[in-house]
Amino acid sequence: MSTDLFCEIIAGERPAYVVRSDEVAVSFLDTRPVFKGHVLVVPRLHVETLTDLADVGPFFERVRAMAGAVEEGLEAGGTFVAMNNRISQSVAHLHVHVVPRNKKDGLRGFFWPRTTYASAEEAQSYADLIAKAL
Repeated sequence: MSTDLFCEIIAGERPAYVVRSDEVAVSFLDTRPVFKGHVLVVPRLHVETLTDLADVGPFFERVRAMAGAVEEGLEAGGTFVAMNNRISQSVAHLHVHVVPRNKKDGLRGFFWPRTTYASAEEAQSYADLIAKAL
């Protein structure tokens, strides 16, 4: 079995700001968010790409719910939902980015600015807001 950063988070071996965890997927804050509240949704099953995931339905139900929770919980105008398959995939484990968006937020094309959380408490507060909306 392959082990990567996301497998370690799923196994509880590496800390993360988990927003939701169930038998299908684990969702947690990206440590280098495009905007605060940027969530990664990863399948529990280790697969590298979307084409490796046999049953996409349950996984994308979690992605869809997370997109709604990010909007509601953070009072965002919308979300940007994206994934890479191999190219530009920083961790070789399927993951979907759910990024909160607002008009005039500065995001242009695929040149994503990155930000950081001021503290662990701030990061946890974002995770809590989104989790509450689920």
